[in-house]
Amino acid sequence: MEHLSQRLMSLAPSETLAMSQKSAELREKGIDVINLSVGEPDFHTPEHIKEAAKKAVDENFSFYSPVPGYLSLRKAICEKLKRENGLDYTPEQIVCSNGAKQSVCNVIMALAGPGDEVIVPAPYWVSYPQMVTLADAKTVIVSAGIEQDFKITPQQLEETITPNTRILVLCSPSNPTGSVYTKEELAALAEVVAKHENLYVVADEIYEHINYIGHHESIAQFDAIKDRVVIVNGVSKGYAMTGWRIGWIAAPLWIAKACNKLQGQYTSGPSSIAQKAAEAAYLGDQACVGQMREAFQRRRDLVVALTKDIEGLKVNEPTGAFYVFPQCSSFFGKRNGDRVINNAADLAMYLLEEGHVACVGGGAFGAPDCIRMSYATSDENLREAFRRIKDALAKLV
Repeated sequence: MEHLSQRLMSLAPSETLAMSQKSAELREKGIDVINLSVGEPDFHTPEHIKEAAKKAVDENFSFYSPVPGYLSLRKAICEKLKRENGLDYTPEQIVCSNGAKQSVCNVIMALAGPGDEVIVPAPYWVSYPQMVTLADAKTVIVSAGIEQDFKITPQQLEETITPNTRILVLCSPSNPTGSVYTKEELAALAEVVAKHENLYVVADEIYEHINYIGHHESIAQFDAIKDRVVIVNGVSKGYAMTGWRIGWIAAPLWIAKACNKLQGQYTSGPSSIAQKAAEAAYLGDQACVGQMREAFQRRRDLVVALTKDIEGLKVNEPTGAFYVFPQCSSFFGKRNGDRVINNAADLAMYLLEEGHVACVGGGAFGAPDCIRMSYATSDENLREAFRRIKDALAKLV
């Protein structure tokens, strides 16, 4: 008799991965599907980073690394934080993991437990609430709609904090919305956090290098709360290294030690070869980062224009990451034959099956009136995808 744990039964499956799998199944049947559901760059890892990995193989970096990662990589991350962010950390405050997803989960598991509340602004990345569930803590959602650029206000934050609040998860640039908090906005949120000494911030900055407003701003820059901020970052998005699985935290020493202890019991250190590649990413020529960002910004401009050209979709202009998150509720209740669109998940499935374009319904991100589309693909694919989307939506009455 099958018997799964209550912990596993309490988790929801990932809608982003489910949609990606569904589109792959259609492709296997010979259907030309354009996939706008995945959150990864379509670029190849830069050559100098790949060469570093090949060299690591030849130099026999094939043994277990220290649990938090090689000292040389942690030093390189500290140099990056100083050079790009003006932040001072020691290698002992850095813990490298199997992707930023594990890094976020480590921190939540280390800081939150039964009776604790974790504030998650919505729209949110799909896995945050599930990680809180794994920690046996309670997710408290704070919603920010398109009219406020999907960013929460200090007043909203203040009104949500209770004596049980333990963590605020803040993602900037944001997945799924592409919104980026300015320095002034972060300063105002930091003022609120500073008043609550038991509140910690998990600052997910994995899209740091993909922002279109200039210099990235980290909430860790504010002295009043720096000792209560955990930065989460990695090489996946900025260096086109999603499959290499290297993420990391920069944290107060006691939190870094706690995550090191936790990780030591269930994965140990991440791939030795991938670590040496990540080291080259941080210490090498950064021109590749700028080139990819320029391409994403051009695509952003293209996709925003194409979305605005579709009657019924309401879109803001994202200032980071590689997603648009249009409001699509005007299509709810419409139909094509016997098919009725009741919500964003229905609309996403309709666009996949009718238009052969894969997107993800916003319900997975805590925004049931929206739909997420990634523009991490070629200009040609994007033009064709939005032509298909426009045609499919035009059939709904």
